Amino acid sequence: MTTPSHPPTPGTALPPLAGGTHGPDALRPLVATVLDALAAGAAERQGRPLPAGGPDATAAQVLAAATPVLPEQGAGAGEALTTLVHSLAAGAADPGHPLCAAHLHTPPLAVAVAADLAASALNQSLDSWDQAPAAAALEALVTRTLADEVYRGAPPGHAPAPDALVTTGGTESNQLALLLARERHARTGGGVQVVTGEHTHHSLTRAAWLLGLPEPVTVPAPGGTLDLAALDDALTTLRGPLLVAATAGTTDTGAIDPLAAIADLCARHRAHFHVDAAYGAPLLFSDRRANLLDGLARAHTVTLDLHKLGWQPVAAGLLAVPDTGHLAPLGHTADYLNADDDTAAGLPDLLGRSLRTTRRPDILKIAVTLRALGRTGLGALVDHLCDAAAELAEAIEKHPRLELYERPTLTTVLFRPVHAPDTTVAAIRRTLLTEGAAVLGRAHAGGRLWLKTTLLNPHTTPDDLTGLLTRVEALGDSFPEGSTPR
Repeated sequence: MTTPSHPPTPGTALPPLAGGTHGPDALRPLVATVLDALAAGAAERQGRPLPAGGPDATAAQVLAAATPVLPEQGAGAGEALTTLVHSLAAGAADPGHPLCAAHLHTPPLAVAVAADLAASALNQSLDSWDQAPAAAALEALVTRTLADEVYRGAPPGHAPAPDALVTTGGTESNQLALLLARERHARTGGGVQVVTGEHTHHSLTRAAWLLGLPEPVTVPAPGGTLDLAALDDALTTLRGPLLVAATAGTTDTGAIDPLAAIADLCARHRAHFHVDAAYGAPLLFSDRRANLLDGLARAHTVTLDLHKLGWQPVAAGLLAVPDTGHLAPLGHTADYLNADDDTAAGLPDLLGRSLRTTRRPDILKIAVTLRALGRTGLGALVDHLCDAAAELAEAIEKHPRLELYERPTLTTVLFRPVHAPDTTVAAIRRTLLTEGAAVLGRAHAGGRLWLKTTLLNPHTTPDDLTGLLTRVEALGDSFPEGSTPR
């Protein structure tokens, strides 16, 4: 047995590990410390969804807690966890608060977070089977199941063997979709011309740039969805391989493009059909609302993102395809990870499942959530929040001092004080942030700026939202009409 060249200082215990048979015993008191620190930090916010005082106050609090970052002598696990977790929780934008509703930033389910702790403790890496035997098998099973959900009802022959890749989110999924389309047409040498709407997520334009594709052609999206006549004209005029990127749940309004009609146009013009359903895909779990995604099963690639309307800790993205053979361009060999003779002997090849090498088993939290809640439970959560958004919209419509943009399709509601200039709308949002009173987003629609509320917290109550509307109304009154607030 080789003696370590730098043995520990006599009398100094080695820090415990999270894995192996003794890992749970080492973790148990540390997890209790973390939970206490989370509770204390949340209490310090005094019921606010984020800390009051703005960026400077938060930075000062973190500086005081985290300095020195690298002390000469360690403070110990208990002190480090207590101090830094407390600091982060006190300065967090808490998606578990009913008025933290700006973005597609979900409050994760407790069961999913518990599963994520197990994934971290096991620390599997899905770049070779010998690093993650069970996780590799679980990922293959769960991704195929979710891909089957996406392509249920696909036309005959369109989805012979659905499959899905796990990604870090919608941005990576959209980039992979464009990459697969580019490689599918690589023999033509002309690349792929991406066609998007004015409302399309910015990641698609960025992905085209990263992949060396031509700048996307943008089609009008009046009312928040792709204009079919304009899309038809564009596809008729353009030459070469084409990819149309539709959206099922836009970031600004939650609108869903007419997927079936777009699929018809793509078929007529022989265009690749991609759907960014990062927000809207969980409608598949709802018996009441799954019809809003009619046409999705005709797509060549579909982006999903379960750390949005799926209540997963970041990250939990997927890219679904109708046939696992479509993933062949991602194949890659590194002899130390997937040697040909190992693959021939039956060891699964994982490198073709991602552009990343090291990958944590994010599939575990997804699998646990699917099993714990089932289709009925997930569908009930989706319906509950869509209904809550509809009720909020109705309350705004009835409010004499507030204006609604439109009835919501998903869980996003845009509103603003009546007659307020855009400068006032922007100032209201920043004031709420500085007070720590609410986290609202902002969106331009119909030529004006709106406050954006994205409901993802199933525990939000009508009283919470009524209080928010009252505060927005009061702030609107506090800025004289025509003034320019800071």
